[in-house]
Amino acid sequence: MHSEPRSGRLAAWGNALLAGLVSPDDAVLAIVGGDAVHRVEGLPGEPVPVGLSLALGRLRALGVTGLRVALPTPGHPLGLSGPPEFNARALEAGEAVVGHGVALGLVPQVHEAGPEGDVHVEVVWHCLPVREAPPADVPSLGEAERELAEALRDATEVLTRLDVAGSGPVAAAAIEAYRARAEREREALAPGYPPRAVRVLELAERVGLLVSLAYGNGHGGAVSASEMAARTHALRPVERTARRARVAAYNAYVEERERGVR
Repeated sequence: MHSEPRSGRLAAWGNALLAGLVSPDDAVLAIVGGDAVHRVEGLPGEPVPVGLSLALGRLRALGVTGLRVALPTPGHPLGLSGPPEFNARALEAGEAVVGHGVALGLVPQVHEAGPEGDVHVEVVWHCLPVREAPPADVPSLGEAERELAEALRDATEVLTRLDVAGSGPVAAAAIEAYRARAEREREALAPGYPPRAVRVLELAERVGLLVSLAYGNGHGGAVSASEMAARTHALRPVERTARRARVAAYNAYVEERERGVR
């Protein structure tokens, strides 16, 4: 839950590249991250898969002016607008990038090989047509920030009562690892994003970490079926709120363009 989605990196750094704020090499380096290579398949005018730098240039030439993120789950097509084929592929992957300005979207397919600790990861982004319509259920940054604060307060209260709020040495180590990673990756979003988007994304990451710890710590004090059901009931809306906030943060660049802020 709290790991950074590949679609988020592609949208954030793709937006920075489209705006001329970073070089193609820097954008590709940030998008690929720890993976071995990323390619894009099915781009109009490109009969074979191409590298990210060429793909982003081709998207810009086709008229794409921005990139949005979708993080759908079963029953919640967050950030999607159709058609059904694209939605189904995005739901299977758990994420997608949707172009603004041209009705095209990208869905990642991840290929892993090698032993644990030395995994070789290749990502193929499949380019598909999308429907030109508002993305589903994406809040504004202000709404996302308010919802996160409320969800975090309510969930912490319930989880603390059930003794599964993320305590003990394992949880402490995970929180410390998250803080260390946050320090190393100080720039949570690419250049060009508003400070509020960065703040919302960081809070969404912390909320996601809380949820992951709560699920990963076993039953904690929730020994009865009713208490376990209460934990699940408390976590489900928090997960949903954190995902909506992440999408709002990643999509803030395009939303500001639409409002004429840029």
